[in-house]
Amino acid sequence: MSRRHAAEKREVLPDPKFGNIIVTKFMNSVMYAGKKSVAESIVYGAFDLIEAKTKQPPLGVFEQALDNVMPTIEVRSRRVGGATYQVPVEVRSTRRQALGIRWLITAARGRNEKTMTERLSAELLDASNNRGNAVKKREDVHKMAEANRAFSHYRW
Repeated sequence: MSRRHAAEKREVLPDPKFGNIIVTKFMNSVMYAGKKSVAESIVYGAFDLIEAKTKQPPLGVFEQALDNVMPTIEVRSRRVGGATYQVPVEVRSTRRQALGIRWLITAARGRNEKTMTERLSAELLDASNNRGNAVKKREDVHKMAEANRAFSHYRW
């Protein structure tokens, strides 16, 4: 990491169907090897499945799922006098979003449904109902932070 300049943030264009920037970021995270059209069909297909199953707007379900997955606090390693402590720190909003998206996609990829579209829709539905592996991951991170609360005075 350069100490001189912070890397400038790239602007992401909103997605064509919903006009939402977060959906575009989600799509970009689903994408493999630059295949944006494949990622787009996976995400929109998952949204269609969600709409068919729940009769609710898929964007609302997606945002609810992301809210349920995003962590508020995490642990970071801090070395103090030869010992390494896991220090709980609050998570910045951009990192919260990035972690939430990453955990949702990782959890979806680890599921057993046949296609990625089905996996993603199932994981989003689970996450919106506070279930699933992505929510479990968030709970684990929060538990770890809670367990190491004694070291919070080492925050920087």
